[in-house]
Amino acid sequence: MSERLSDIIEARKQKLLEIKKAGLDPYPSVSERTHTNLEATAGFDSLAGQDITLVGRIRSFRDMGKLIFAHIEDGTARIQVLFKADDLGADTFKFLLANTDIGDFIQVTGELFLTKTQEKTLKAKNYKLLAKSLLPLPGEHYGLQDEEIRLRQRYLDILLNPETKDLFIKKNLFWSSFRSFLVGKGFLELEMPILEAVPGGAEAEPFITHHKALDRDFYLRISLELPLKKMLVAGYEKVFEIGRIFRNEGIDTEHLQDYTQMEFYWAYGDFEKLMALVQEMYQFVIQKTLGKLEATYQGQKINWGGQWPRLDYFELFKKHTGIDLETADLKELKAYADKNHIKYEQAHSKGRLIDLIFKKKIRILPEISTQPAFLINQPVELEPLAKRDPKNPKVVQRMQILACGSELGKGFGELNDPIDQRQRFEEQMKLREAGDNEAQMLDMDYVEAMEYGMPPCAGFGISERLFSVLMDKSIRECVIFPPMKDSK
Repeated sequence: MSERLSDIIEARKQKLLEIKKAGLDPYPSVSERTHTNLEATAGFDSLAGQDITLVGRIRSFRDMGKLIFAHIEDGTARIQVLFKADDLGADTFKFLLANTDIGDFIQVTGELFLTKTQEKTLKAKNYKLLAKSLLPLPGEHYGLQDEEIRLRQRYLDILLNPETKDLFIKKNLFWSSFRSFLVGKGFLELEMPILEAVPGGAEAEPFITHHKALDRDFYLRISLELPLKKMLVAGYEKVFEIGRIFRNEGIDTEHLQDYTQMEFYWAYGDFEKLMALVQEMYQFVIQKTLGKLEATYQGQKINWGGQWPRLDYFELFKKHTGIDLETADLKELKAYADKNHIKYEQAHSKGRLIDLIFKKKIRILPEISTQPAFLINQPVELEPLAKRDPKNPKVVQRMQILACGSELGKGFGELNDPIDQRQRFEEQMKLREAGDNEAQMLDMDYVEAMEYGMPPCAGFGISERLFSVLMDKSIRECVIFPPMKDSK
């Protein structure tokens, strides 16, 4: 197979030489077109009888003696082209036939007409090569089946598989819908730095890079949160960012190391207002992306409409484990984990162990997290950045969107007490010193900003995991170029 491929490449390189010998540029810098292929087919009746110029990649090429039928495809549509020896001239026709391959880009000028089979076709009067291809495209009828190749050479996957091409058009619509919703609600889009002196806003292991000009290490951000909340101190009341974040963690169907996230922060918003806004936002985005509020995930019908129920974390934990988080200590949690064969690290804190048990024993239950719901009232150990519930200091104002067996968004009534915030950061630092690489670092710059006064506020974050769930695919399939192992 490799020898056959090398023969094909060599033959195409020889054609390239013949094109150059004829005094033609195989990669000209200027191209012309009067219409897109879609405009030509949609406006067929009005355009018939006049010269138009179309461009595109050759997707089929059939020699029929003194006729050549080809299809060319631009970014809008595919259209048939007819080359006739009588119209082009014998020498030009012969040269076209000898030196043209599927995959080449060409420009064709001619008139539209209907074939006997009623196919809209451009009859060529002249043509121009725009780019010569040296590698053959994978067979169109077989597509690109190898998943490894599909992910490494996504340009071929998009070119050959209409479903993949449509996937990323929908992803653009997904994020633009978030943007239009928030802007419509008066939010200001800002851009925060990717390089941070102290990574914060999430419990995750960061990537480290070295800044040569400043001769110091920086972290790639793991969240958008803390710089955006500083903007509330600055006087902006509603801010958001849609941007890339980076987490040096494992790969699976739900996690990547480099992905897009949206976070917004809302001064004078509160926990109840936040949940109402988030539900409205999700339903707006899903309707725009799918054209409906129903979706299918792993064979299960998911209804994103209506009013989502609220699930209490403490109640669920006690019901399904028998453990009362109001009184439970680390020893009791470890005993439960051991009995139920839940692996954990000795350095795990109480909060980390609670979270692990919940994910392993409770969140996986279909009745808990299949249909959309708000999970609320988490223990304070789980969230160093959320405001305590005024009715119970052991509970924080944190909500998670559960659906399709996963967390698909998280928001807080944001902590704005600088003394409480510093104490919680210090507790996190103790966990880091004990070996927890995902515990948050003490960010004194953020605490200092809060000390100037931060208004009461609510915030929310959502990653592209939601999009992958809506598409019923793994998150790796929904990224154009996901990180891959070295192919060597």
